[in-house]
Amino acid sequence: MSETAAQTSASSAPTEAGGEPLRVTESAARQIRKVAAAEGNPALALRISVSGGGCSGFQYGFTLDEAETADDIVLTRDGARVLVDTVSLEYLRGSQIDFVEDLTGAYFRISNPQATSSCGCGNSFSM
Repeated sequence: MSETAAQTSASSAPTEAGGEPLRVTESAARQIRKVAAAEGNPALALRISVSGGGCSGFQYGFTLDEAETADDIVLTRDGARVLVDTVSLEYLRGSQIDFVEDLTGAYFRISNPQATSSCGCGNSFSM
């Protein structure tokens, strides 16, 4: 899918006041491109999902994927792609995806305004 088509896919999804259903930071986009380059596959995207589980009720999932499905929302920033299925999108709407490096390590972090609580590691949340 071309970048223009991917942007169209994301913009056709229901959005928040800021225009996108999710925001991808510059740092997250840079890391996605870096990982795709290290894997030798520039078509790789970061797939974000939400499933039941974790210590707070729901948990975030992060995988690399190059295949889009019919129910994916595709977000692009600076040449990096993020894929989110429409069911997970409802739990992530309005969130920001960032990549941080701190004393605990380097990881993708989701700031989710819908979460009423989250665990200490930030990988699970409740609504």
